[in-house]
Amino acid sequence: KTMTQQFKLNVAPRAQTGRSASRRLRKVNRVPAILYGKHTKPVSLSIEGPEFARLLKTVAGRAVLIELARSDSQDKALSFLQEVQRDPITDKYLHVDLQEVKADERFEIRVPVHDTGESFGVKNQSGVLEMNIHLLRVRVLPKDLPEAITVDVTELKVGEAIKVSSLKPVPGVEFLDAKGQPIVSCVEPVAEIVQEVVAAAPVEGEVAAVPGAVPAEGAAAATPAGDAKAAAAAPAGAPGAKPGTAPAGGKPGAAPAGAKPGAAPAGAKPAGAAAAKTAAPAKK
Repeated sequence: KTMTQQFKLNVAPRAQTGRSASRRLRKVNRVPAILYGKHTKPVSLSIEGPEFARLLKTVAGRAVLIELARSDSQDKALSFLQEVQRDPITDKYLHVDLQEVKADERFEIRVPVHDTGESFGVKNQSGVLEMNIHLLRVRVLPKDLPEAITVDVTELKVGEAIKVSSLKPVPGVEFLDAKGQPIVSCVEPVAEIVQEVVAAAPVEGEVAAVPGAVPAEGAAAATPAGDAKAAAAAPAGAPGAKPGTAPAGGKPGAAPAGAKPGAAPAGAKPAGAAAAKTAAPAKK
């Protein structure tokens, strides 16, 4: 959509600059401003606060040209809003940057992007329309400046995107953003994506088994349920006890675990030696 309307704004020069001078201007309901030019030095200006607020309300976020009427000169400058600073608490305007343009020179400006139509993906595939960028950089002559770039999303399906390279040519407008830059895309609903991720995630405390995986060194192997109960019921050996020793509280002389049937307990004398000692006659 090419601009057909031009806006006007009354401005006044300001000799004093700096924070103190700007605060004094704001106290009398004026906004400090500066006009930058490609071929001229920056000019310090001031704008009436209520008039500037009405202008912004009328512009409503469009890319437009503003004719500046200076109180000290009959010369009028053509410009556009480069930056508007506002107080984050009071929302009052703090400072305005204006960029001067010439009627016969191309200039760069950021133009808002508007979508039109109902996306196929939104209508039939429960998709969600997502704006990837809200402003496009363009190079134009003042007479060719569009208020906004309109993008038709009617044929957009889930998983697809409209990129800068897909834009329809606009007479007199040169797009400066990368050709592969997505402008608007149709994506799956966030809730469905979250559900898929949750369904695929392992339960807390559960370790997913990997086919052919070997337990890490020092890690205990998984024990079947039945064996686990039996292991829990078995008495534990004394801390530091050597393998094969009797458990704490066992009867003296009990054979260690794993000993052969009939083997004598550790430290016991052979039965034959005891009998021979008993049979020997006493010395006179």
